[in-house]
Amino acid sequence: MKNLLSLLLLLTLTVNAQKKDCIYDIEEKTDSTSLKVLPNVLMHEKIFGNTNEFLFFGLVNNNGVPMLSIQQLQKSKDFIKTNCIAKNSKIVLQLANGKILSLISANDETCSELMYDSAEQNNIRILTGYFYFTKTNYEELKKSAVSLMRIQFAGETKDYVLKSELISETLKVKSNPDSYFMQFLKCVE
Repeated sequence: MKNLLSLLLLLTLTVNAQKKDCIYDIEEKTDSTSLKVLPNVLMHEKIFGNTNEFLFFGLVNNNGVPMLSIQQLQKSKDFIKTNCIAKNSKIVLQLANGKILSLISANDETCSELMYDSAEQNNIRILTGYFYFTKTNYEELKKSAVSLMRIQFAGETKDYVLKSELISETLKVKSNPDSYFMQFLKCVE
């Protein structure tokens, strides 16, 4: 009897722990629309000289369709070239189990926007894009960590190695980029 009670308590704690992971920035449901947006998570940080680059992921469920939101933020005292995401842009992921998956762009074309921070005298470029999952890669991403990522921008390709633990020097946050999908895809199903 004690074992059964312990098992029930453990299952309750596990279910509650899984629900606590799903904290939404936006969660709205009306008669005609449904939207769930998870907070952005830092996936990559590069600091080199006067230039900082950050890459954030966020998961979205828009009317039953799960999507990946990416945001690239670049900051530099020097000129920063424009990056664009076009209709043929992709995110290619190599999983720890050896499989290679692609996410396809949901954008027709969007380019990074230039801003200027006069206080720190920095140029800032922000690019936001959205990518669709396919049924096959969606299930695979829930089971295996991601080791490498390639983003095919319009006119350029960038490769990223995803760490198991990333502690940001600048933002002072900690994340687990390689297991991001394993942790959070359940939140947008």
